[in-house]
Formats: sequence, structure tokens, C-alpha cells
Amino acid sequence: MTKENEVALGSSNVFEDLGYANPQEHQTKARLVSQIASLIAERELTQSQAADLFGIDQPKVSAMLNGRFRGFSVYRLMSFLTALGRDVEIVSKAVRGEKSMSNLGKIIVR
Repeated sequence: MTKENEVALGSSNVFEDLGYANPQEHQTKARLVSQIASLIAERELTQSQAADLFGIDQPKVSAMLNGRFRGFSVYRLMSFLTALGRDVEIVSKAVRGEKSMSNLGKIIVR
């Protein structure tokens, strides 16, 4: 196989694979935005209606839904979910396996 035809196995985080700083945060935001987009569609809301619910303007909703969500904190995205009638629950639990500083925990959005 030539160099140009090589396939690299990626991780479970595309933002890490692309070399983004803070890839776990980007993945968390992406998953939250995915849920927000699904709820907007499910409720058949326009972007303007969603913007009113969130207390932001429509262009920011458009940007967020088109993957430009760097300007939103994880907390703010979670508040958008609550505005859409969802509870957001944060659970902390021990990391499985060896107890060491190298065994870091994860943030998982389901």
C-alpha cells in the first residue's frame, strides 16, 4: 500500500484526531448541539422560535446548528436543553481500573 492510500485508524474523538486543543470539550459540545438540533426538529421550531427560547438571536442559532459552537460554553448549551424541556443530569463516578494519575476520567453525553 502506498503512502497516499494509507488508512489511519481514528480514535473515538474526531476532534482529537484532527489535533484540536481541548478535544473532549469539543466532542461534549458537539453531542449537546446534536441533542439540541434533534429537539428543535422534533418540536418543529423555527430557528427564530428556538432563539427566543434560548434568549439569543437567530444567526447564533444558525451558527450553532451548523457546527460553529465554539462561542458557547458547555453550561450554556445545557441551559438550551433545559429551555427545550429537558433535564440535564451530571453524574460523577469513580474511574474503573487501576488507581493512578494517568487513569483520567471522561465526560460522556448520552
